Amino acid sequence: MSFIRKRNNVHVLGTGPRTLLFVNGFGCDQTIWRYITPALSGHFQLVLFDHVGAGLSDLTAYEPDKYASLQGYAEDVLAICRELELAQVTLVGHSVGAMIGMLAAIQAPDLFEQLLLLCPSPCYLNESGYQGGFERQDIQDMLSFMEQDFVGWADEFAPFLMGNPDRPSLASELMHSFCQNDPDIAKRFARVTFLSDNRADVSRCHTPCLLVQCAQDLIAPPEVGSFLASALPVARLVTLPVSGHCPHVSAPTETLEAMESFMAA
Repeated sequence: MSFIRKRNNVHVLGTGPRTLLFVNGFGCDQTIWRYITPALSGHFQLVLFDHVGAGLSDLTAYEPDKYASLQGYAEDVLAICRELELAQVTLVGHSVGAMIGMLAAIQAPDLFEQLLLLCPSPCYLNESGYQGGFERQDIQDMLSFMEQDFVGWADEFAPFLMGNPDRPSLASELMHSFCQNDPDIAKRFARVTFLSDNRADVSRCHTPCLLVQCAQDLIAPPEVGSFLASALPVARLVTLPVSGHCPHVSAPTETLEAMESFMAA
């Protein structure tokens, strides 16, 4: 097994003329996609991987300087594409994974045909003229909570992230995913995720983008989707009539319909 495949626990499955590359959000590993991959594996080649520090990735490959920005994670995406000799990739990214994918497409636009971005956000902070969803003190308090009690943070944050309080098993699944991460790496990744501001990068992405947002999302509110739709050169915004920040888990049928419609068009 190559270094890159081992580092990111890369798996390839399915068959088809097109390749879908899945980029997980914070705290998740590649198993988070299992609600939608069965419907896709008969028509597409699927590439799944774990960010370093998550899932079954190689923890010894973590480099604090490299992963101090989202660009380090984008470099991993490009390395995987080159290792597998991929071309005309359709990238499916969730949350911060969507922005990691966008940064990869900006750096190597010839590799990517489309970006399917689920609940993306270039900045989680409320700034002048921009509603990212959180005040800076809210983020600092959350990061402090993580430092003091990672498991307690996961128990509290997973339901907040997932939404759908009538389906507590989904939040429990997400909490379990959080706790499978190396806690020290996860704390650093959280800081990078929630304090990054990539708004200035968005207009540099010329790859056609699908933006899938949820009507009720406490992490990436509707204003974020509107900002991205207006700032991206080529984009379609679809708002699903669902709640939460993980539609590929809580609303897989609706998410698949939006993805397949965009790819077909």
